[in-house]
Amino acid sequence: MSDLLKDITRNTLKEKMQRGEVASSMMVRLVRTVEIARIAKTAGFDSFYLDLEHGTMTLDACAQICMAALAVGIPALVRVPAKTPEYIGRVLDGGAMGIIAPHIVSAEDARKVVSYAKFAPLGERSANSGLPHLQYRDFPVADANAALNDATVVVVQIETASALDRIDEIAAVEGVDLVLVGTNDLIADMGIPGQYEHEKVREAYARVIAACNKHGKFAGVGGLASRPQRVAEFVAMGARYVSTGTDLSFLLAACTQRAKMVSDLVSTRPVY
Repeated sequence: MSDLLKDITRNTLKEKMQRGEVASSMMVRLVRTVEIARIAKTAGFDSFYLDLEHGTMTLDACAQICMAALAVGIPALVRVPAKTPEYIGRVLDGGAMGIIAPHIVSAEDARKVVSYAKFAPLGERSANSGLPHLQYRDFPVADANAALNDATVVVVQIETASALDRIDEIAAVEGVDLVLVGTNDLIADMGIPGQYEHEKVREAYARVIAACNKHGKFAGVGGLASRPQRVAEFVAMGARYVSTGTDLSFLLAACTQRAKMVSDLVSTRPVY
């Protein structure tokens, strides 16, 4: 495999977690243009992911942003709306460096996702030439597929109590890189919606992190942007990926702070 191929298919997100460091990410739900890739990079995030599960972004807009991310050197992942080959294959062909598959409930689910995301012999992803990850260059197919298989991040989301009960077999699936806890959906399914401080939340993360450590996978924290102390707790326990919130929430928080600043100035002005 050539040095050029290795260089252009590097995934710095995987490399950071492999060093034992904690990787930061943001979710993109609002922005539809390529500037968000540069913003995420300049802000210092290690990655970002486009949320096609809960948003209305088109596949075309998704691909444009993913290609911009390749150009600026930040891995873009995509949370697909369904864990099916027609979504997984298309977002990867469009420039994504990985996928986040929601609602994984079994090892069989995880194996299918891996098979859709990886080329043979690891999976059954359909062969394609002229990929943006390769800068539209031609490389020997065997080398290119191997490099892309290594670079592509496969993230599975654990969002139900039944999935948590099967966490050991899910984390054991070859080709899964990261297990991301979808905290909001998980605690709703467990009958404790909104109760982020509940002991069951810590128990759930402990089980996921232990399974990931056992099988050489990374554990991720999702849905806890409003609870930084909980995030710190789970990172200390071994989580190595943190979803920090959405572009929408960041913008609203900054706008709210600025509006309040002016409102406070007006309300505290001296009266003559």
